[in-house]
This record gives sequence, C-alpha cells and structure tokens, in this order.
Amino acid sequence: MTTMKTIVLAVFLSLIATSAFATCKSDADSKKLAGAALKSFMTKCEKDANTACTADSTAKKLAGAAKTSHMKKCVTDATGT
Repeated sequence: MTTMKTIVLAVFLSLIATSAFATCKSDADSKKLAGAALKSFMTKCEKDANTACTADSTAKKLAGAAKTSHMKKCVTDATGT
C-alpha cells in the first residue's frame, strides 16, 4: 500500500511540475527568438533536457522500453514540441 501511495504522489507531483515550469518552446516565444537565434536556443535547450531526462531515468533505474518511453515523454514535456 505504501508503494502505491508513493507512485500516486510521484505522478501527482510530476503533473504539477510539468505545468509549473516553462518549456523550451514557450521560453523561445516569450523571448521572441527567430531564425538562427531560435535554432541555437532550441538545440541547447533540447540537449539540456536530454541530459536531465537521462539522469532522471538513471535515478529511477529504468531500462529498455520503460527508459525509452520515459525519455520520449520527458524530453517532449521539457521542450514543448
């Protein structure tokens, strides 16, 4: 039962965190970036998101399909694309 409460709490907190933090796309829009500046910003932001998501996957000890799925969702949520 404790494990289920922990999982529910983790999901709830991740939903709150996802909506509370800006994405790469929204940051670029708010900074009114275009052209080469936009491309450079998005490339760096996606690289940073990938690094953070990889660390999160490692911390959660994910492997195989679970890691692939987590990485895809994590990077998509962070970049807003």
